[in-house]
Amino acid sequence: MSMEFSRWKNLFVVLIMTAVLTAGVSFNLQADKTSFTDKISAVLDSQEGVLTSSVSDASPPPPPPEKLSNPPDIIKAVYITGWSAGVKSYLNYLSKLFGTTEINAVVVDIKDYSGLVSYSSGAEDVKKYNLENRAISDIDSLVRFFHDKNIYVIGRISVFEDPGYSKAKPELAIYDKEKTADLSQRVLWQDNNGLSWVDPASKDVWDYNISLAKDVFYHGFDEVNFDYVRFPSDGKTENMAFPIWDKKTSMQKIIKNFFQYLRANLPDEKLSVDLFGLTAVNTNDMGIGQVIEDAFENFDYVSPMVYPSHYANGFIGFANPAEHPYEVIKYSLDIALNRKKVLLNQKQSLLIKNSEAEGSPASESLAANIDVEIIKLAKLRPWLQDFNMGADYTANMVRQEIKATQDSLGSDFKGFMLWNPSNIYTSDAVKLETKQ
Repeated sequence: MSMEFSRWKNLFVVLIMTAVLTAGVSFNLQADKTSFTDKISAVLDSQEGVLTSSVSDASPPPPPPEKLSNPPDIIKAVYITGWSAGVKSYLNYLSKLFGTTEINAVVVDIKDYSGLVSYSSGAEDVKKYNLENRAISDIDSLVRFFHDKNIYVIGRISVFEDPGYSKAKPELAIYDKEKTADLSQRVLWQDNNGLSWVDPASKDVWDYNISLAKDVFYHGFDEVNFDYVRFPSDGKTENMAFPIWDKKTSMQKIIKNFFQYLRANLPDEKLSVDLFGLTAVNTNDMGIGQVIEDAFENFDYVSPMVYPSHYANGFIGFANPAEHPYEVIKYSLDIALNRKKVLLNQKQSLLIKNSEAEGSPASESLAANIDVEIIKLAKLRPWLQDFNMGADYTANMVRQEIKATQDSLGSDFKGFMLWNPSNIYTSDAVKLETKQ
């Protein structure tokens, strides 16, 4: 299984990294030969470039934006990098997308694969170690831009894949035991993409990411999405050495403990987590620590990345799963939803049993009152594929993914998030229906 993860993850990350490097420098959306530097210089001169505050330096800064007072019940989001979010021409593109499609939410990179934060964060370690790229020059203006259009704003944090914090705090990072002769000069372990990771068992790492999330919420974000909440899955994993993890505690327990710690420290906030798509159908932790039941208990939304291109050839009988988006996604979400229902039943039974043990009368009315409103479990809200891998993803194929999500989840349908590393989306797949 880890070989399959490695195979698909490598292809996908290469695609992501290539696109991310170009995303912030290619969204003028006009085919001319002017260099990006010249374009940005021109738009900055005309106040059309990277978002900046219009408030005079002599004026006190306005208070940070508030969360949306009436957030949508069903989230239909697109992913955007920090670099894209910081460029006015790309925001103009998004404005058109919002006006012509069902998209009502965005997922903005706060900390991406580089480990750098996309805006000037108030988190202590970001300042101390200069871990920001300031792709977004004015985070409050960005949030207001979206909220003024009634767009729900989600901040995405890549957690344990973090080259920035690994270099700043090598004593908390996974190191390469084959290349490290002296523990005082550890050589950081790297995955197949040359990226280093922090130790998932480190409470200091947990606190660092929570400090980022708290600052994001301070700036009016409606939700924080946690990604790469797992152990590494590719590279020479046999060479990994962990400064904190004792290897006696299972990977699953480490990740579950982190889930619980997040919820305990952000008790009243909207939280979501990204999981490998195969967590929907696999009952073990797949060697990375992720088990979907653990996530159901600690988040508002669980987002399996059910990209059909990321399933191994032969999955549910398809030679190329990418060519069968409806079947692959419906099958995966059907199983995930059933597992959630089983977990709910187990928790209901345990609550009734505990009530009986305490001397409270157990009855049908008690069982009827123990429902999802009492036992909080996350809603399923998957990531869907809007990029070409394994097949050319047309508007119809993206629509099939959305339909599979709706058909599987039924009354539990709470939306979806579209991923395209280029940040340009298939608008025909989500266009608003015109009334006859």
